[in-house]
Amino acid sequence: MQLLITACGAGVVLEGPGDLLLEQALQFGFWATNNQAEYEALLAGLNLAYDMGAREVTCKSDSQVMVGQVNGDFEVKEPLLQRYYHAAKNSIARFSKAPLQHIPREDNKRADILSKLSVTKKKSHQRSVIQIWLRHPSGRRPRPSAWL
Repeated sequence: MQLLITACGAGVVLEGPGDLLLEQALQFGFWATNNQAEYEALLAGLNLAYDMGAREVTCKSDSQVMVGQVNGDFEVKEPLLQRYYHAAKNSIARFSKAPLQHIPREDNKRADILSKLSVTKKKSHQRSVIQIWLRHPSGRRPRPSAWL
């Protein structure tokens, strides 16, 4: 799974067995910092993978901060990011294996295209990717009991 963020959206690329390729474009209906957007993409990708039946994933992101926080290399100081961090850790815990790796931005081009698509694709066009509009930040939505 690869993740990339733009100012108003994010892209998730889910690659699976048998040449399965799912692409998800997220459009934010709220202002988000880059770090929040990185967490939104991670949570969306993990949810998509879990819903598709995956129980082992490898997550790749070009965000050193988010990868470092989730992997325990960086401290999470901001209260809002702490909520995202805990939501991500709980989502990761649903998998038997879910390492998170940092990759260079140039290796994340497909997710970059999706992040741009999330804010440019007209609603009347045929869609070949999953496009989701998030009204509220994941860190502020009512938490499902699994997040507690």
